[in-house]
Formats: sequence, structure tokens, C-alpha cells
Amino acid sequence: MDALWCVIPAAGKGVRAGGDRPKQYQPVAGRPLLDHTLERLAAHPLVAGLMVVIAADDMHFSATDQVRGKPLLTTVGGSERSYSVLAGIEALPAAVTDDAFVLVHDAARPCVRAEDITRLVTEAGRRDGGLLGAPLRDTLKRADAGGHSAETEPRDGRWRAFTPQMFRRAELARALRLAAEAGIVVSDEAMAIERAGGRPLLVEGSEDNIKVTTPADFALAEFLLGRMK
Repeated sequence: MDALWCVIPAAGKGVRAGGDRPKQYQPVAGRPLLDHTLERLAAHPLVAGLMVVIAADDMHFSATDQVRGKPLLTTVGGSERSYSVLAGIEALPAAVTDDAFVLVHDAARPCVRAEDITRLVTEAGRRDGGLLGAPLRDTLKRADAGGHSAETEPRDGRWRAFTPQMFRRAELARALRLAAEAGIVVSDEAMAIERAGGRPLLVEGSEDNIKVTTPADFALAEFLLGRMK
């Protein structure tokens, strides 16, 4: 398969992470979190280029035109992640055809493993796209309004969704537009594809592909990145 462009939505504020700036710009091992993510993606031979989607009032992004020799472009995103992903897809170079697969990866997932990206591209590329994830292994509880455990939910067939997620450019753009027109804010690209009638392939990936969300996650990400070098 030809190398793919990757869209990285980075327009969010990440308020649960605390700090004086959006979480993607907070330091991990002395560098902004986003830098680690971009470096890891650009190092993969199946990634052709990076499209970073930033907020209109972003004051922290360090302008650059390439990472590890791969082109890096930017565009302005929207108020929701799905709007930013759509903006990134629409801003991709014209050389990225409608039928070409495109990767979408969270800015706050700096620990994605190269072998997982390879597996996703290989397996989902034989279908109509898919996403990295992992089957639920913990016992799953449903809470009542008072915060008590009301019942135990079955976990069979349930997965945690990760990124990257990979779909064809035009198909994903159409699915995201349909969701927006219906007033539905989708939580990931696979949800948009599902709503449009697709069945994304679930590709099992490493569970240390964490999404940095809370202050404690920064220390964990630094630990994991140190072990990946």
C-alpha cells in the first residue's frame, strides 16, 4: 500500500488535564506532548505527511514545514473534534485522491507503536477501513444516579477504541458531514462511518497506546516513551 497522510486534530482545550495551556502543548520529557506524537507518526514509513488541525486562536503551535523529512501542513479546526477532522480532510493536498485511505490520530496519543500502525494499514486496507482498539478485559459496571453499582454489564464483544483510525478520504468526509447535518457530534471517525452504514474493522493494538487526559497521564506517557526508545 502507498504511504498515507495522517490528520491530527489538535484544536481542543483539554481542560481535564489542567495546566496553563491546552494539553497537547504541555511538556512530556521536556517537549510538548504534540511533538512526541508527530515524531512517532512521521517516523513510520507508511506515513506520507501530516495535517495538524489547530484552533483559530492557537498561540502555542511552533510553525514548521516538515517532521523527519515528511511534509507538515496545518489548517484551522472547529468547536468539536469531528469538525476539526473534517477540516483536516478537506485541507489535504489534491494529490490525496477521494479513494485514498487517510489516517486520523489523536494528538494526545504519543505512545502508538509502529507495529500497530503497520497492522492497521495492512489489515484494514484489505477492507473498507478500520481502527485500532482492544477488547474490554475489566468487569464493566452500570452506575445509578447516586453513583452506586446497579448492575454488571456483559463485556463480550465490547472494545475500547484507539487511534489511528483509517478510512477512505471521500467516504469519511461524507460520513462526518452527514453526522454534522443531523446535529450529532460523533466521538470518533468509526462512529461516523457506522452511522453511514459502514462496518469498520477492529484491529487489536497495544493497550499502552494511551490517550493523555488527566494530570497523572503525563507521568505515565513519559515512562512509556522512555521504554519505547
